[in-house]
Amino acid sequence: MASSTDEKYLQMALELAGRGLGRTAPNPPVGAVLVRDGEVVGSGFHPKAGQPHAEIFALRQAGVKAAGADLFVTLEPCCHQGRTGPCTEALIAAGVRRVVIGAIDPNPQVAGQGLRRLQESGMTVRTAVLEEPCRRLIAPFAKHVTTGRPFVIFKAAMTMDGQTATSAGESQWISCAESRLKVHQLRDQVDAIMVGSKTVITDNPRLTTRLPSGGRDPVRIVIDSRLATSPMAAVYNQSSPAKTLLMTGSGHSAGQLADFRERGIEVHEVAVGDGHLDLVEVMERLGRLNLQAILLEGGSALAGAMLRCGLVDRVMLFVAPLLLGGCDGSPIFSGPGVENLVDAFRLIDVRVTVVGEDILLEGEVAKCSPD
Repeated sequence: MASSTDEKYLQMALELAGRGLGRTAPNPPVGAVLVRDGEVVGSGFHPKAGQPHAEIFALRQAGVKAAGADLFVTLEPCCHQGRTGPCTEALIAAGVRRVVIGAIDPNPQVAGQGLRRLQESGMTVRTAVLEEPCRRLIAPFAKHVTTGRPFVIFKAAMTMDGQTATSAGESQWISCAESRLKVHQLRDQVDAIMVGSKTVITDNPRLTTRLPSGGRDPVRIVIDSRLATSPMAAVYNQSSPAKTLLMTGSGHSAGQLADFRERGIEVHEVAVGDGHLDLVEVMERLGRLNLQAILLEGGSALAGAMLRCGLVDRVMLFVAPLLLGGCDGSPIFSGPGVENLVDAFRLIDVRVTVVGEDILLEGEVAKCSPD
């Protein structure tokens, strides 16, 4: 059983790790805190692939004070040689006394081996402290490293009667200003943001991050099987270091694609079945581009298709205190739903947060099974 002190310092490490969200792929975000005699002597987080891991930053800051210290780290230290050296050996060499770990590394190259190496060296190791939030933090990495596919977060704003727009198509703004700020914070923390062609045509979104501090733009992905979107759309004409990907069907002429490519758009031609892109192939291609976390922002047809294909991993619904009072607005999902409740998609690990006037419902997607 972890002490409250262990949880306190691991919570600090979690907060540090969050600073790397959206920036570390193909690596996971990790935070570390070194404590000696009740004093934090070193801390750090992994900022980017190829740069030192969180443990190394903490050791560098601590210097000789690392000897006899306790390390609190959100993820099991690595024990293999990659672009950087193994953290286990650095911890042993520094004389760290004890290590408290939030989650075991799902990477098959590690998967408990780092833990064993530390124990074999005589170090005291405690695991599974704040395990759930630590595992939630690395969920995109875990999905990517074990399946090769990205972790997909579906986000939507809706009224209390389940509508995302009025009968006239008006949707700006259902959610409050605080919720919209949180969405931009989320964009800053994912690798990519994805929408369907109808969203581009109807809303003409920029799909950029707009925070008071600036923030970082995610890669923009447009799913457009028939090439219905215009190359003049805002999403294709952003002055941003983040690239835009157009996922479309095969068979378009070079001339049809030229206007997109001339704007620097990266075009990916994907197999089409029944008039729709093979979304599994889309996800596998995006995974090969080392995109770990994708924010799916709509529309309802794409969201429904992704859910039915089993490709949505987390749902975030911002529920506003509004009622449209009818059934002729826009639903969250469109397309054929399940006929039987036993086949429904269920959210697990559900979290409820008040955001301004709205309520944020969050959960991981799991298939419903019979009692």
